[in-house]
Amino acid sequence: MPFDYIDDIATADVAFAARGDTVEEMFVAAADATMNVMVADLDTIAEAEQRTLRADGNADALDLLLFDLLQELIFYKDAEQLLLRVKEVRIKREGVRLTLEADASGELLNPEKHDLVVDVKAVTLHRFKVEKTPRGWKATVILDI
Repeated sequence: MPFDYIDDIATADVAFAARGDTVEEMFVAAADATMNVMVADLDTIAEAEQRTLRADGNADALDLLLFDLLQELIFYKDAEQLLLRVKEVRIKREGVRLTLEADASGELLNPEKHDLVVDVKAVTLHRFKVEKTPRGWKATVILDI
């Protein structure tokens, strides 16, 4: 599993560290970690509906692209009752701007099918970090539940 939950960072929230060999792999791992806070078994989310998620920002604010992506997952869960798993992320630099496109698929939330754990309200900026490490990329994220 390319993410681990961290018990000693936030007592009333959920924290995790997501990793990947590439920044895109780390984004996918962080998206899975976010969804796994809400749904115990990610494999129960069928690929019935597709969405393309987009974000853009300043080239030196890669962390805010991840923040926006995770917020989009929470938005779809709240606004459309749609549970989405990110399958692929593409990040492009265009001058001083970064753009992100993510392919996501999922299905409507169904309490009889999906073992729901907790409801994530938002991603917080507290201790939020994206960093390049000697072993790839790592993000530290705290979710407000």
